[in-house]
Amino acid sequence: MTHSDGIVKAKTKRSKRFLQSREPKLTEDLKQAMIIKGGNTSEIVTQTLKDVYALKKPNAVMYKKKNIVRPFEDSTALEFFSKKSDCSLFLFGSHNKKRPHNLIFGRMFDFHVLDMFELGIEKFVALKDIKINKCPEGTKPMLVFTGELFDTDNEHKRLKNLLTDFFCGPKVKAVRLAGLEHVLHFTALDGKIYMRSYKVLLKKSGCRTPRIELEEMGPSFDFAMRRTHIASDDLYRSAHKQPKGLKPKKKKNISHDAFGTRLGRLHMQKQNLDKLQTRKMKGLKKRRGEVKTDATSAKKPRTDE
Repeated sequence: MTHSDGIVKAKTKRSKRFLQSREPKLTEDLKQAMIIKGGNTSEIVTQTLKDVYALKKPNAVMYKKKNIVRPFEDSTALEFFSKKSDCSLFLFGSHNKKRPHNLIFGRMFDFHVLDMFELGIEKFVALKDIKINKCPEGTKPMLVFTGELFDTDNEHKRLKNLLTDFFCGPKVKAVRLAGLEHVLHFTALDGKIYMRSYKVLLKKSGCRTPRIELEEMGPSFDFAMRRTHIASDDLYRSAHKQPKGLKPKKKKNISHDAFGTRLGRLHMQKQNLDKLQTRKMKGLKKRRGEVKTDATSAKKPRTDE
């Protein structure tokens, strides 16, 4: 139910839970991606969308019906889909004479388009074309970026950030060695982006650390950079702004030396050493006679006037 002031209020418990799940959180949920097919697609684009969906599962939503959308001309349809499916990442595939085998990687901020990169597929090897055992669904990949353009050129920097956002998978505190099974390698060279997918093989090496071999698993792409839509620096900074609750609190009186050892400084009140309880020893204990002598000597002599 929507009131005149624009606030949506729930009428049932189910709708209340749904609205609570969409509310801003201190720690946001894992980003979901929507895979969208355009009004006209080629066989290469259709298979590409299926393969990327296979890499992203279960953190992706696949739209199987065709959608006549032109993201660079009008992004309102994408923003509607984003709000409907609660997805902040998207991949849109299309094909036409002017831009054949076309992919658009993008992401949203507050259900509005933040960044978009249009990449043309020049060479493609599908996941099914390489006959080896694949990584299990939901495997967190290791991302490798090669090429100085990813560090020097502003557009390639943003593309690197977007691809990291798109493929990074869930955030985890620790990963076991056997869980490092998948590698996604991106290379930027002469205006082209080369994407390769490898399976990690752990071989015997005669010692505790195994010998690593990479076996190409698919899919693999040769992309050509086409159009880009990059958010302004102010909008980009506001999209990366963290709430105060997530910022680490500064701990007082704690420092680290050159070797990384944690040092702490304690502040204590001044102690009264006269009342300090020391260890009791039999050799220092006074005898009865000494106690009486001390007691009589402590008395002041009485003087008669």
